Amino acid sequence: MSVAEPRRIVLFRHAKADWPQVTDHERPLAERGRMDAAVAGRKLADTHIPVDLALCSTSARTRETWKLAVQEFPHRPKTVYEERVYEASPGELIAVLNETPDDAQNVLLIGHNPGIQGLAEILAGSAEGDALERLSRRGFPAAAFAVLSFEGSWKSLEPGTATLRDYWAPSE
Repeated sequence: MSVAEPRRIVLFRHAKADWPQVTDHERPLAERGRMDAAVAGRKLADTHIPVDLALCSTSARTRETWKLAVQEFPHRPKTVYEERVYEASPGELIAVLNETPDDAQNVLLIGHNPGIQGLAEILAGSAEGDALERLSRRGFPAAAFAVLSFEGSWKSLEPGTATLRDYWAPSE
């Protein structure tokens, strides 16, 4: 696979979580979160992006979001549960993405705010249509996702090198 072909990153925030008496890492999805995760999965499948690799935070709510969303995909990509994605800053998330093998063309990253929104804003040096306006207006609510593309190797990914291609958030 040539590193000259555009790569895509799907940044996916976990769906709405519940607040039971457990540690933050172990918080499960709320009922609405379970519904929104499945809807987001269908919307992601509708993008027809052949995801090669999913990098998922190890928290219960991100794992549950991914389990429900990926059921809507035509094929299940390789999934890596990555501890460093939990509570990561945009810079830490870039470092994780920089380690992605170059044979992965399209990567989906399932994580948390404020890191996911910050990463989308930092990476997007440009945007198509009104995607950036919608992201700025809505923020990055639970179960939202953004699709970005860039050219080069994963090691070359840095702030401002990507184009925001799409943004979707569930209705409130």
